[in-house]
Amino acid sequence: MAVRTRDWLKFGALVALAFVFGLAFASTLGVPKKGGAPEFVPAAQAAGTQFQIPAAKPAADIGNAFVAVAEHVKPAVVFVKSQHVERSQSQRLPPGFEDFFPQRRRPQVEQGSGSGFIVSPDGYILTNNHVVAGADRVTVKLYDKREFAAKVVGTDPNTDVAVIRIDARNLPTVGFGNSDSTRVGEWALAVGNPLGEKFTFTVTAGIISAKGRLLDGLRTSYGIQDFIQTDAAINPGNSGGPLVNIQGQVIGINSAIASGTGYYDGYGFAIPINLARTVMDQLVKTGHVERAVMGIRIDDARQEDAEAVGLKQIRGVLVESFSPGASPAKEAGLQPGDVIVALDGQPIDNTPQLQQKVGFKKPGETVDVMVLRQGGEKKTFTVRLARAPSDSDTEVASTNGGRPKGDASAKEETLGISVEPLSQDDRQDTRLSAVFAQAGGGLVITGVAPDGPAYGRLFSADDGGPDIIISVNGTPTRTRAALREALRKVKSGEIVTLQVMSRTGDPSSNGWSSRIVRLRAR
Repeated sequence: MAVRTRDWLKFGALVALAFVFGLAFASTLGVPKKGGAPEFVPAAQAAGTQFQIPAAKPAADIGNAFVAVAEHVKPAVVFVKSQHVERSQSQRLPPGFEDFFPQRRRPQVEQGSGSGFIVSPDGYILTNNHVVAGADRVTVKLYDKREFAAKVVGTDPNTDVAVIRIDARNLPTVGFGNSDSTRVGEWALAVGNPLGEKFTFTVTAGIISAKGRLLDGLRTSYGIQDFIQTDAAINPGNSGGPLVNIQGQVIGINSAIASGTGYYDGYGFAIPINLARTVMDQLVKTGHVERAVMGIRIDDARQEDAEAVGLKQIRGVLVESFSPGASPAKEAGLQPGDVIVALDGQPIDNTPQLQQKVGFKKPGETVDVMVLRQGGEKKTFTVRLARAPSDSDTEVASTNGGRPKGDASAKEETLGISVEPLSQDDRQDTRLSAVFAQAGGGLVITGVAPDGPAYGRLFSADDGGPDIIISVNGTPTRTRAALREALRKVKSGEIVTLQVMSRTGDPSSNGWSSRIVRLRAR
């Protein structure tokens, strides 16, 4: 009997001990306590990461915040109408002839519309350049239904920002936020006039989806792009309206959408207000924007570029080539293929960062540019900035065409391309004189394999080229044999650095410009 009693005591002690350990273990997992609210512990925190999810706000609080923001912002949002009159010579009739030809007194009138927002009580309004560009007449309608004729103070096509002004006083205004500190995931409201006068002064809500977006369709030679992406519904007519945060502060100007139909498809883009304010200040003071440049053609560094210069992370800006004419960066010592990683001691991660930091400095100022070079060499150059040309837009010229494609046996499988060498007859072609003058010849891209490393990076005549390869890993390539010899020692997976010449419409560069392209050999 005594033995049985001792066994039961041992069993009870073990049960009690297991219960105590169970409670201790359960407390670490966040098991709800009796009589208390459930506690949620994220998986990351349970694994040891110090991560805390902010307490959720009641839906009513968010709804009330949206109401408050809408009531505060809408009175400062305006509806902008623009008119552009096309006058042909036949429509300019001599005085007194109008009554005989009434049908010819009606010039072609193109009308557009968009949005804007008041930034000063005395009538200054921010909007998009594409809303008012080239307009003969601009009309502004306020939220209280008053209408005013507006004067275009200044426009900047490179950032799609414009400032207009109406003759009025004591107008409601909006406050500016800090777009640099805006975070992905924050609430955002877009205010404007989608589809023109059909839905004036509409408010839509969403979140900040991404920052630092580049839009290929809007690129210009000296354009500065750093778009905020949002899923707040934006449609034609919203252009120029404000994108505001939950505090009612403007963080961007609604500017563009990505859509296959021309209507909202989930992707809206806004110009960061910090960038827009810098442009606005110059437009108000002088009516134009003066921008500084280093004289380089750039793109975001890719994985191949990062590996080539020894970067552990894929960051920085690749120097593809130099701008036609004098280039301050070239004079300072930068080279094609360099990756810019810092400017004046501040890290550079992408193209928009570099564009903004350089673009709004004054011509004549100097910047310290830190680069990484092939093999990991680090260098810092002092570059004296130049003034950006006022006529900065360039077009891509049409292709030469007429060159036969190489057959399958000529395909360089390492890069996934077909090439043809420039011939002696090509020396007589004035369109190719710049290629021979700079490199003595090269290899024309006649085909690009869709599954190869060069796809989307190099272009044949059928794809918008042709590009001409003039060197591989620093070795001139004027023949197929030279190309194959340059690639002979390259192993699968290694980075190949190509210097490529491409057609351009800029006459100052003799119709061609060079760039660096890095590909991973297969």
